[in-house]
Amino acid sequence: MPLVGLFSGLNISAMGLRAQRIRQDIVSSNLANVETTRTSEGGPYRRQSVILEADSDELNFRQVFGPDKMGGHTTHTRHIFIPKDEMPIVDEKVGNGVEVVQIVQDQRPPRMIYNPDHPDADGEGYVAMPNINVIAEMVDMISATRAYEANVTALNATKGMLMRAIEI
Repeated sequence: MPLVGLFSGLNISAMGLRAQRIRQDIVSSNLANVETTRTSEGGPYRRQSVILEADSDELNFRQVFGPDKMGGHTTHTRHIFIPKDEMPIVDEKVGNGVEVVQIVQDQRPPRMIYNPDHPDADGEGYVAMPNINVIAEMVDMISATRAYEANVTALNATKGMLMRAIEI
């Protein structure tokens, strides 16, 4: 889906907000299940992570503001006139959003903790615990929160520019 037009900046920020919210939800789920030893699939809870990917529709400057959209013309004789051939158009990327491609389960083996009194202990007294590192999850949560805040800032900046453009 191409993000062309007046609201492309808002769309890109919204995609980022959605992706970071999903990341925060997954980290929260991991932290909530740090001691879950039984799941419907059997065995302990497995850590999940989010795979993000740049939106496949890449746009460049020429696609958004091509020569047919940037023709030189004027409505008044005192206005500045720039002919088409003097207005260079570069092929730099304008930007694209991000999308959640997949939520994957960690395939590392569970941590084995010795606790013979636990109802899920095996014959030797070991319990299979989720393979979740609380410190790493907190780092992921902080990262997702900061990225979410950055997207809110970009969204507000874009909204401010649009509001000022309406005032003109």
